[in-house]
Amino acid sequence: MIHMKKTLLLGISTLLFSSFCLAAPKFNDKAIKQLQQNSQQSDLAYELVASLTTEIGPRLAGSENDLKAVDWAHQKMTELGFDKIYKQPVQVRDWQRVSASLQVSSPYQHELNVSALGGSISTPEQGIKASVVRFESLLDLQQANRQDVEGKIVYLAGKMERDKTGESYAKQVSARTHGAIAAAKLGAKAVIIRSISTASSANPHTGSLRYHPEIAKIPAAAIGVSSAELLDRLFSYDKGVEIALNIQNQEQNWKTSYNVIGEITGSTTPDEYVLLGAHLDSWDLGTGALDNGAGVAIVTAAAHAVKQLGQPKRSIRVVLFANEEFGLKGAKAFAKQHEQTLDNIVVAAESDFGAGDVWRFDTRVAHSALSFTDEILAKVRHLSVMRGHNRALGGPDVSVLAKLGVPVVNWLQDGRDYFDYHHSQEDTLDKIDPKNLQQNVSIYATFAYMVANSDINFRNQQDK
Repeated sequence: MIHMKKTLLLGISTLLFSSFCLAAPKFNDKAIKQLQQNSQQSDLAYELVASLTTEIGPRLAGSENDLKAVDWAHQKMTELGFDKIYKQPVQVRDWQRVSASLQVSSPYQHELNVSALGGSISTPEQGIKASVVRFESLLDLQQANRQDVEGKIVYLAGKMERDKTGESYAKQVSARTHGAIAAAKLGAKAVIIRSISTASSANPHTGSLRYHPEIAKIPAAAIGVSSAELLDRLFSYDKGVEIALNIQNQEQNWKTSYNVIGEITGSTTPDEYVLLGAHLDSWDLGTGALDNGAGVAIVTAAAHAVKQLGQPKRSIRVVLFANEEFGLKGAKAFAKQHEQTLDNIVVAAESDFGAGDVWRFDTRVAHSALSFTDEILAKVRHLSVMRGHNRALGGPDVSVLAKLGVPVVNWLQDGRDYFDYHHSQEDTLDKIDPKNLQQNVSIYATFAYMVANSDINFRNQQDK
């Protein structure tokens, strides 16, 4: 009996020890330090985003440059020695802006800086002339009386506040996405919005809008912040404001773009993979350096850095999603194609918040995996990263996978300046600090290396 108890205790001890080893694998600290040192001394990420923005430029989904960017990504991954490179077809809209103008005729004459919102229909060729009705927020518009809006142009004047996390953007962006629907419900002729921006700039910031299939479509545009400030002053005269708006856009049949997927194939369990995502498309006003050339460069350079240390146990897949800006089309196509094998994704992370330094680590993983994510954090804490919460949604594209049960993490960047340039002519390479890119690459590479060389299950059992 004593012998059986000893055997049982030994078995339990062995099981506990094995479980501990599974939950907390040991890593070669020297290798991680070498990985981080290589990343922080490498100019690869900056060279990639410089190449993309200079040789390709803006990459509006469905455009000629969009397909050039696909070829560019395939070529760069080939040059960097990715083991496999895939292209997944994605159907995308072929919307393009042609021209836009906005003149104030009363109470005083002014020319305002304006740009169509992505997906907007055109005004009649001669434009629209009408009085303007101002609302501070989308909610105020939604609660308005029809007689106050019908036949007029709606102006949504809500201001975005500067913050580190981008939470103010989430509060204000509904004016852009749903403003045309709310205004059309009340009989408005068109809608203009103050740009969703933290800059004091004349340049308008674009972005996609939504229409409702059962509500009339009306033209929609954004005006620069300085133009919005002028328009607000004109309303203070209490004499009524009249404008002439003319925006011309064109949209043809849908076209084919591609998700570009580069793989570093695992040596032990190649079917299991860490997903590092970014989106390849951009808006057409700037060159898409921050949104999202920086993200493309960060995740590509991070995967390359891991391979330089040797083949990881699990695979690493860099997914450069198509058409994020017009409704996450690439992410949705990826999820649909892989719906039977989503369990193969160990954990996903996305870089799509510019080129600021990472300062917080949020997760959405099983409770049993939290100790391992804490270990990852310990390896990058010297890079000024703090622990966040376990309610991460992933980036925009990765959020599609998160909703389907894929574990995700967020390496949250400092976004205080991001919305100065976001979706505008100011989104250009000169806004990027190469040192910040190196910090990002070092963190993403450490994360990918540690996960890919572990056996950790990040999923809750009920997700299986």
